[in-house]
Amino acid sequence: MSELENRRPIKTRGAGWAQALAAALARAGVTPDAISAGSVVFAGAGAALLIVSSLSPDWRRSAALIAAAACVQGRLICNLLDGMVAVEHGRGSPAGPIWNELPDRVADLLLLVGAGYAGALLGQTYAEPLGWLAGALAVLTAYVRELGRGLGQPADFSGPMAKPHRMATLTATCVISALEPFWGGRGQVLLIALAVIAVGTAWTVVRRVAHLAGRLAKLN
Repeated sequence: MSELENRRPIKTRGAGWAQALAAALARAGVTPDAISAGSVVFAGAGAALLIVSSLSPDWRRSAALIAAAACVQGRLICNLLDGMVAVEHGRGSPAGPIWNELPDRVADLLLLVGAGYAGALLGQTYAEPLGWLAGALAVLTAYVRELGRGLGQPADFSGPMAKPHRMATLTATCVISALEPFWGGRGQVLLIALAVIAVGTAWTVVRRVAHLAGRLAKLN
């Protein structure tokens, strides 16, 4: 099965800024694998900022959360550009499929577990296990997708809490959490968001397994 068939449908891929940036990176000789690695750097920075935010007072906490939201989006932009540079500009490498998948799993864990620890440091006892649960389920969604591909089926990117939805939720959570100091909140937004992500991601796993089972049943 070709890598084109394993590309997540993303409308932003056709945006002028994305095409221009991908072209500039390709001209500069930046490899898709390096861009994929950059997504982990953004995720690590985002996780660190989430934890720093929980240890910071007042406006510093808000600033760290806004910066964390920017890092989440930076991770997604890397995920967008690595494929564009590899496919549209023909810069893919033999190890490209590894770099396309493995950094994503690390980035998911860093951000979701980081959010869990941040919530726990703010006094939300259940935030830490929810962060780990959400991270594990995020990895499981990718496993089910790749399991399907290994069985000769098309990649299943269905939600309701696929990677773009998880990261959109986490970005919104960071922005809303940045306002918590105005009403004396202490990580409640993070706790609720992690619960929503965990439940939604679990449902995503169930849906993808059901889709795969249905497709395999039609082969018999």
